[in-house]
Amino acid sequence: MGASEHRLSTAFEHVRERSLHLAEPLSAEDCCAQSMPDASPVKWHLAHTTWFFETFILEPREPGFQPHDPAFRVLFNSYYNGVGAKHPRAQRGLLTRPSLADVHAYRADVDARMLRLMASAPDDAGLAGLVELGLQHEQQHQELILTDVKHLLSRNPTHPAYVDSPLPASGPVEPVSWIDFDGGLAEIGHACDGFGFDNECPRHRQYLAPFALASRLVTNGEYLEFVAAGGYRDPALWLSDGWDLVANGTLAEPLYWVRDGERLREFTLHGLQALDLARPVTHVSLYEADAYARWRGARLPTEFEWEFAARDAALTCGDLHPRAAGSAGLAQMFGECWQWTASSYAPYPGFVPAAGAIGEYNGKFMVNQYVLRGSSCATPHGHARASYRNFFPAGARWQFTGVRLAR
Repeated sequence: MGASEHRLSTAFEHVRERSLHLAEPLSAEDCCAQSMPDASPVKWHLAHTTWFFETFILEPREPGFQPHDPAFRVLFNSYYNGVGAKHPRAQRGLLTRPSLADVHAYRADVDARMLRLMASAPDDAGLAGLVELGLQHEQQHQELILTDVKHLLSRNPTHPAYVDSPLPASGPVEPVSWIDFDGGLAEIGHACDGFGFDNECPRHRQYLAPFALASRLVTNGEYLEFVAAGGYRDPALWLSDGWDLVANGTLAEPLYWVRDGERLREFTLHGLQALDLARPVTHVSLYEADAYARWRGARLPTEFEWEFAARDAALTCGDLHPRAAGSAGLAQMFGECWQWTASSYAPYPGFVPAAGAIGEYNGKFMVNQYVLRGSSCATPHGHARASYRNFFPAGARWQFTGVRLAR
C-alpha cells in the first residue's frame, strides 16, 4: 500500500466511523424521526452518505458492480436529478424500512468495497478526487446530523439532551471593538492548495473599499437588548419578507430561546440551559441578523470582506455549542457560528459546474440563497477554511447561524 493510498484509506475510515459515533447517543426511534421538511432523519443521513460512494464511485468503477439494494437508489437520492427518481424530501421520516440495522449493514458493505477499490488503484488521481469529495460531503452531513437532531429533540416537551455533560457558564466577555481593513484589490476564492468545493472557484480579484469588522460575534446579551427594545415590533428595521414572518408570528426571537415566566432559557444539545448572555446568539435568520445590524447602526459584511479578513484567522473547532469570545482582537471567525453575509449566493466569474450528475452538487442552488462564512461548533475538525461558501435561504435558522457586524 502506497503512502498516499494509506492516507486516503485512513481518512475514509475515520470519517465514516465518526458518523456512526455521532449516532451512538440516539435510539433507533431518534434516528428515524423527521421534525420538519428541511431536516432529515439520522438514519437517512447515514444511508445517503453511503449512497454517494456507491452511486458516484462504486457503480462506475467497481468491476462487476452490483447495488447493495436496488431500491436504495431512489430512497437515498437527495437531489441528483441526473441519477433518477427521488423519494420526497419531506417524507424521509416515513421510511421505517429499511431498518437502522439494515442501514448499518449497507454502510459496512459499501465501506469494505470502497477500501478494496482504493487498494486496487493506489495511483488513480480521479478516484482519489472523488473519494475526497465524498468525505467532504459526509462531513457536511455530520454537521447536519447534529443540527437536525437538535431540532428534533427541541420538539419534545421534555427537552431531552443529546449529551448529558453540563454546559459551563461563561465568564465576562470582552467589549466589542472594531478592526479596520484597508481593502484594495483582493484575491478571493480557493487557492488550489488542498480540497475546495467547486463553488469556491475560480479564484478571482475583487475590489474592496476600506471597511471594519466587529471583533467578535454578537452575544445573547446584546441581542436580548434588541428584543427588549422592540426590535421585533419596528417594521423600519426589517426587509419586507422578514417583516412578513414577524407579522405572522414566525419570528419573535431566536429559534431555541424558551421563556418560562421570568426565566429565559435556551435549548441546546446539552438540554435546556439558562441563557448565557456572554455566548454568541445563534439560530437566527438572515432577516434577524440584518434587522439587528440596522438597529445597531451597522450592517452585515459581504462575503468578500469576510474572506479577506479571515485570511490569517485561526481555524478553531467548537464543542457542540458556541463559546464566548476568549480574547481581544479579531475572534470567533471559525468554530462557533456560521456568519450571515450580505452576499447573495451566486457563481464566481468563470464558474463551470462539473459534467454529469455530480455537477448538481452546488451550482444549481445559486439562486434565492445567502452566503454564510466561517464554520460552527458542529462543523467537523478540518472541514473549515477561509474560502468555504455555505449557503441557506434567508429564513433558515436551524443551523448554528450567528451575527458579525460590519461598517
